[in-house]
Amino acid sequence: MKKQIGVIGGGAAGMMAGVYLARAGHEVHILEKNEKLGKKVYITGKGRCNVTNNCDTEELFRAVMSNPKFLYSAFYSFTPQDVMEFFEEAGVPLKTERGNRVFPVSDHSSDIIRGLERELKKAGAYIHLRTEVKNVKVSPYEEPDVDEKKAHHSQVTGVELADGSFMEGEHVLVATGGLSYQSTGSTGDGYRFAEETGHKVTELSPSLVPLKTKEDYIPRLQGLSLKNSELTIKSGKKVLFQDFGEMMFTHFGVTGPMILSASAHIGKQLQKSGELNAYLDLKPALTKEQLDARILREFEAGQNKQFKNVIGVLFPSSLTPVMLELGGISPEKKIHDISREERIHFEELVKAFPFTINGMGEYKEAVITRGGVSVKDIQPGTMESRKVKNLYFIGEVLDLDAVTGGYNLQIAWSTAYLAGRSAAEAITE
Repeated sequence: MKKQIGVIGGGAAGMMAGVYLARAGHEVHILEKNEKLGKKVYITGKGRCNVTNNCDTEELFRAVMSNPKFLYSAFYSFTPQDVMEFFEEAGVPLKTERGNRVFPVSDHSSDIIRGLERELKKAGAYIHLRTEVKNVKVSPYEEPDVDEKKAHHSQVTGVELADGSFMEGEHVLVATGGLSYQSTGSTGDGYRFAEETGHKVTELSPSLVPLKTKEDYIPRLQGLSLKNSELTIKSGKKVLFQDFGEMMFTHFGVTGPMILSASAHIGKQLQKSGELNAYLDLKPALTKEQLDARILREFEAGQNKQFKNVIGVLFPSSLTPVMLELGGISPEKKIHDISREERIHFEELVKAFPFTINGMGEYKEAVITRGGVSVKDIQPGTMESRKVKNLYFIGEVLDLDAVTGGYNLQIAWSTAYLAGRSAAEAITE
């Protein structure tokens, strides 16, 4: 029997769920308050859209920071390989790059959006742009023959739109995203819908954001990009994060792929302690012994030169003055006058360039939102609410977040597919 289904939000999760619901033969209405679908998808991956990560399903769980176990059914129902197959069949050729990151061959995120739009139209879904949902409507319902603890006591009836009209929906899927990139329409509506229908929303904070730093020498490095450095972040002696990759200095701190991933790991601890110690290994490819041998070679070649004129070959030009400042050796000192202790001390700086993290970026800079609709209120095997019958929550609105690398979009695709399939099956029963 054909049923009318409302999907609130035409982003990654909303579009994917819409495709599978419409393919099952239902009347699907995508309700999107923006003037076009997929506004946030458009800017992901710097406009290239890191669609997923071409890894084993087991690896996905290690990339998820909040509630990975909740995603067991979702990830196994719709794997990264299933996602890739979906887009290839939708006419979007893909490629896998470093770190198993998957992008469209064209390097245009618009191709991903167009692929989803084509599949929605092909399946017969109705797309309503500039259509804002004001409220999710529910009515009392007593579920028969179900354990009291598991029984639904209300069911969804449809949605009230901003223009005052009511759209009936036997099933409603909330795919409104989080609070990150508010310019794309992510204003937290889904959290309000959740709370108003009796669901808990956990504490919200920006994640995958640039980090703010304390030291005055960091802004002086603004614009400097390091492609191969190793970052370690500690709370006291405890290592919170360690990784190798790309980063960039800014006027307020540090950013880049490695930094964004770090923010997902350290957010809670930074909130508690206010400051964390960070160290960059500027020469991670060299052991301490190899670095010492390299510097000794430079020293031998320029014995009568001043220190400042020798070390410049080791670093980018903007970094050299800061290394001289922190290195504990007078810039004018002749190489032959530098003691072994001074040299070793300087090498320690190269292997552990220090700075202090004292803040996180804001929602406007955040790739995703940490926190959301409590997964305790959602059935992991279907994405249906435990509180309201036929109401589903999918994607970023849930209390789920992961590191960079295509994992957050995989969460969106997997939860959307599972909800779409589950709702379609529930209807036919």
